[in-house]
Order: sequence, then C-alpha cells, then structure tokens
Amino acid sequence: MKIITPIKQVPETSNVKMDEETGTMVREGVESIINPLDLYAIEAAIGIKEEHGGEVIAITMGPPSAEKAIREAIAMGCDDGILLSGREFAGSDTWATSYALSRCIEDIGEYDLVFCGLQATDGDTAQVGPGIASFLDLPLATYVSSVEEVHIAEESSYTEPDENSIIVERLLEEGYEKLRLPLPALLTVVKEINFPRLPTLSGKRKAREVDIEPKNSEHIEMNKDNLGLQGSPTRVVNIDRPKVTRSGKMIAATEESKQEAAVEELLEYLKGIEML
Repeated sequence: MKIITPIKQVPETSNVKMDEETGTMVREGVESIINPLDLYAIEAAIGIKEEHGGEVIAITMGPPSAEKAIREAIAMGCDDGILLSGREFAGSDTWATSYALSRCIEDIGEYDLVFCGLQATDGDTAQVGPGIASFLDLPLATYVSSVEEVHIAEESSYTEPDENSIIVERLLEEGYEKLRLPLPALLTVVKEINFPRLPTLSGKRKAREVDIEPKNSEHIEMNKDNLGLQGSPTRVVNIDRPKVTRSGKMIAATEESKQEAAVEELLEYLKGIEML
C-alpha cells in the first residue's frame, strides 16, 4: 500500500502572530511544531503500513523551516517526505493550500489512502482534508475514530470496491457511524483513533540522512493563479483583539500588620457582590 499523509507545521499556541497588513499568519522566525492532530494521522498511516505493508509519504507546505516537520514524521516511522516550499505559496488560505497539496499528491502517482488530521490548531477550519478530497475526486470520511478493516486485492485495479476498500468508524455527536469506502480514499482522523508513538533512535538517524529537496510550481504542474495570497478567495479584512472588560486586584499581605486590612478589604468586596 502507498499511504500519503499531509501534515502541517504550526506555531506553538503562545507564539501565534498575525500580519495585520495581509491578514495572514507570521511563520518565519516563529518556533513551530507538527500540528498535534496530524500526529494521529501519521500514527494511523504507519499502523496500516505495519499491518499490510507498503510505504508512508509525509508531505507539507511551508517555509524552508517546515523541513523539520517532515524529518520528525520520518523519525516516527514514515518512509519519505516531500516539502512544498516557495514564495508562490505564501499567504495561501485553505482553498489554495488544498489545491497545492492535491497537485503534489497527484504528482506522486498511484496511491491507496490519504490520512489527514481533522484540523490545524492555528486555523481550526477542518477544511484542508475535505478540500484535497474534492480536488482529487476521492471518497471522503471525516471524524474517523477507528479503522475497522482494510481490503486490498493482490493486483489492485481500483475498480472493485469489495476488493479495494476500507471500513471505518466515524465519531458523531449522536454516536458512531460505520462506512465502507472504495480505495483510494481520504480520511480525516480524530484523536480517539490511537496514541501517537514517539520518534525512535533509528528513526531519528534515518531522518537525518534523508535528502529532502524543496519542490514548488517549477517541479510540479500547478496553475499559479490558484496559489498563494493571489489565489486565495478568502480575505481577512480586519483583525480585532479581545478586550479585557475587567481586571483583578492583588493585595499584598506578606506582613502580619497588613493581613487584617487585607481581610477587611476582601469582605467589603464580597458585600458589594451580594448587593448586586
């Protein structure tokens, strides 16, 4: 089996910064990690590879520093990785990102499964996975909480659902839903699906040795009008920061002489709340 796992490098929550002029997220020079939900997708892909054989290829789109995410995925157990990096991708919204990743997957050639994390912590839109499926015209299952069965014929023809299919369970608000999808298919997974493994020492050695050359629209056929900020139909017209409507008051009562005054002030405050 050939399994492809699109992943994303996201800023750590405390490091999120926005460019107010373009309305896009600042990624250069910001400490980043693999999107946490993508780790579950990587684990699901590696698990199926270990059971049925094949290979797992991680792909990501971002600045040159996103190479770190690819190497971490390889250290976890992926076989190879592709980095889409170029100025033409800067400012991409979910639509443009889905388009670029779909062209990269199409360039890879024949594949059986695409695993995506449900959503990214920096956007929380959950649109890229379904967007890729739309561009590639793939069967799609979202909120996948478990993979029940995988059926692969010895000589895959991609024409008989009973011969090449996957049975998954989806997590819904009202319960669970079981689906059979013909392959190739795309799945977006939730964290209930597994527990991501840690990178191994041998995996880290392999990740250091892998040659990862960034690819862009010069290497993969793409319509440049669909890339980056110019190809993004979404526009951020304004950025507002939440306003703090109230603030706390700290009373220093480190000395015994100040403790009585502090208690009195606290009691007066509580009396004021009761009167409201």
